Amino acid sequence: MKSIKSSRIESIDILRGLVMVIMALDHARDYSNTGYMFADPANLETTTPFLFFTRWITHFCAPIFVFLAGTSAFLFGSKKKSKSNLAKFLFTRGLWLVFIELTVVNFSWTFDIGLSVHIFQVIWAIGICMMILAALIYLPKKLLLGLGLLIVFGHNLLDSITEQGTEPLSLLWYYVHQFNFQVINEGQGMLAIAYPFLPWLGIMILGYCFGHFYQSGFDVKIRKTWLLRLGIGAIVLFAFLRFINVYGDLQPWFPQDSITYSVLSFFNTTKYPPSLAYTLMTLGPALLFLYAIESIKNRFTNIMIVFGRVPFFYYILHLYLIHLIGMVGLVILGENWQELILTVDRFKSGYLFNIGFDLWVSYAVWILVIIILYPICRKYMQYKANNKDKWWLSYL
Repeated sequence: MKSIKSSRIESIDILRGLVMVIMALDHARDYSNTGYMFADPANLETTTPFLFFTRWITHFCAPIFVFLAGTSAFLFGSKKKSKSNLAKFLFTRGLWLVFIELTVVNFSWTFDIGLSVHIFQVIWAIGICMMILAALIYLPKKLLLGLGLLIVFGHNLLDSITEQGTEPLSLLWYYVHQFNFQVINEGQGMLAIAYPFLPWLGIMILGYCFGHFYQSGFDVKIRKTWLLRLGIGAIVLFAFLRFINVYGDLQPWFPQDSITYSVLSFFNTTKYPPSLAYTLMTLGPALLFLYAIESIKNRFTNIMIVFGRVPFFYYILHLYLIHLIGMVGLVILGENWQELILTVDRFKSGYLFNIGFDLWVSYAVWILVIIILYPICRKYMQYKANNKDKWWLSYL
């Protein structure tokens, strides 16, 4: 395949594309593997090493995606004549993403036309963080960097603050920092706030500041030196914090009955919300990947670039496709395909907890989805590249 010509920074697109591809594995598992999304693949009492790894490897996706969203915002802003233009774009696109999360994306997860299950996930988090970042970009660069570091390194101090119920202050806290999943409206609705925005805001701010290394004319050797230092530093700090087991994660690790499961416990960090340990564990290797991929060009990188340049388009399509394949899978199992129309009652029943395919089927579904979506995404990428004058494409 011929290389794709663009003024975009290819290493960032390659990393973004890679995490988008890996992300589809987790969603393929959600809609095919035994237990579907009702079973916890990170539960050390019931998981297997292969199942745990299948879930763990996808942990890299959300923090890298949010971090690079901040980087892209910085690079987008560097092409604008004023910060006010960037602020306007960030606020309007963030508002658009929140709307899409609660409608198009929510429907893709549930196929419930009534949208009775309100799920706040990564698109919502990116949206609300962009809206806040629209105001924060006016801060001096050093102050903004300090704020990002303060949030990422300090938000675990808030772990002990917990709320219950649906009072206004409780709801506000769920959106800010506490994972929450509960039935509302006397059983007629369900609220799932999986991505409280505060820790993700810190990650996006750091990603925005990180964009400085990719400014036009920035010395490549200096950038690679910083990528190496920051990547190794993050991994070492993760290992240290996790080893001392005092701070940095809501869920401490414990020695298990075997070395294998002790290792699993060590790496079983908290995603909801993303702990400091989780963030270091995922962003450290990401920075080293950027260091290593800087000047590499081959067929693999060209394929990843395609997905990395149309991530939102790919994200929406892959959710709908995987959900539809999951319904076909239920028919093959002799079950009612409507069990994957995830209403409040079906979530509460947990009927699918002991039903599903072996894990290898999830991998087969994953590969099938990537093969189907690649040519579609490539066509759309080419369309975007040839129609840069269409302002609305920047929102898709």
